[in-house]
Amino acid sequence: MTDRLDGRVAIVTGAGGGIGAATAARLGRDGAKVIAADLQEPQLDGAVNEAFDLTDEGSIAAFIDRVMARFGRIDIVHNNAALQSEAQRQRDLDVVQLDAEVWDAAMAVNARGPMLLCKHAIPHMIAGGGGSIIHSSSGFGQLGESTLTAYGASKAALINLSRFIATQYGREKIRSNVIIIGFVLTPVAIATTPQEIKDLIAAQHLLPELGTPENIADVVAFLASDDASFITGAAIPVDGGFTAHQPTFADMRAFFAKVGGSKL
Repeated sequence: MTDRLDGRVAIVTGAGGGIGAATAARLGRDGAKVIAADLQEPQLDGAVNEAFDLTDEGSIAAFIDRVMARFGRIDIVHNNAALQSEAQRQRDLDVVQLDAEVWDAAMAVNARGPMLLCKHAIPHMIAGGGGSIIHSSSGFGQLGESTLTAYGASKAALINLSRFIATQYGREKIRSNVIIIGFVLTPVAIATTPQEIKDLIAAQHLLPELGTPENIADVVAFLASDDASFITGAAIPVDGGFTAHQPTFADMRAFFAKVGGSKL
């Protein structure tokens, strides 16, 4: 699409599908050399496909060594991987019913893993003149729910991890931003979310359509580029306006539509 990332080397975790795959493809179209990483090696055209364990610091360090040996630099890191398996979700309940191992698993992948990847990538990014780190958080990291306690807490940790990195390494030209992602129509979400739930979520959006992986990839590509050179430490909602309004907004809109009053 453009050459604004020409010559840059980008790491995308969780690139086996959904948002990660869309982001890897978009960064590649913008000219970046992309390392698409996942727990199991993804198969993405135009990317260097890598497998490593985000919960194992040795595996992460070895992965970074391989990237440096092959490309000699790291300019962009997209911390996108997250533990969202159906088995994990079924056990990620309210606090009283939450198994500690479910909490630990979420923290290990969703918070500790991104921290370790940054720990090993940032020195190389600084040596290369700086770079951009983009973290994928979630609305669950800002707002409470009846379940998904561990997932939400881990995504909240990622929001502040991003700010700490931005604060600590900004003078070395490292930018760190986090996108707070709403409901996105990934293949898994399309297959597993009942239409009634999609309709309830859509009613709370300010825009007429639900999000796609490509919508998220567009924002990551922007933050990775020099177009965002003065943006760091930011937490940017990418959710169609889901978190921008009063909680009664959808009900009031439906009410006024029914009685023929003011448009909301």
